[in-house]
Amino acid sequence: MQALYSWQLTRDDPKNILAEFREDEEHARADAEYFREILIGVTSRSAEFDRLLAPALGGRPLAQLDPIEHALLWLGAWELAERLDVPYRVVINEAVDLAKKFGAEKSHRFVNGVLDALSRDLRSAERAATPAPRGKPRGS
Repeated sequence: MQALYSWQLTRDDPKNILAEFREDEEHARADAEYFREILIGVTSRSAEFDRLLAPALGGRPLAQLDPIEHALLWLGAWELAERLDVPYRVVINEAVDLAKKFGAEKSHRFVNGVLDALSRDLRSAERAATPAPRGKPRGS
């Protein structure tokens, strides 16, 4: 998420951002291949993901998104589109957890709603096959 945030602010070549993060001791422990896959995948398709996200923003212009929220939404959109091995609920929950940690006070709710709506388009078959959580009717 931090690399996407950095790219969003600088539009630096993703390879330079990868190199910078590899030098950082904390980030060096991350799964380097997955990290590269996310950064390259999101940066190469950010305009496409913005088009997919726009209808779920509730009329909020992309330009008004907080950079952290935007980075989290890109990350979630990429995982929903590309990592079909990761259940959609896990993708959403991870993004919500990051929003709680790094985002504004209520950004986790916004991120949850947008990615939930996007998952209805990108993971409709998985959602149909997944039982609703206890106490929640399907479609909630």
